[in-house]
Amino acid sequence: MDHRLIEMLVCPLCKGPLTLLREGELPALACRADRLAFPIRDGIPLMLESEAKPWDPDAPTPPVELAP
Repeated sequence: MDHRLIEMLVCPLCKGPLTLLREGELPALACRADRLAFPIRDGIPLMLESEAKPWDPDAPTPPVELAP
């Protein structure tokens, strides 16, 4: 997925920034404020609240930070 696109996306709930996660079976975009991870399937982020999974930003596996 193009990092320029990821940088333009915001959380659909709070409009806050998203962090790219590469942990688990699917990559995801995570919102620290809402503590939700939105999956990326076949290169397409699923930015629906019904598709989001709970995410613990304090978990030991760090997210992949996007370069500015």
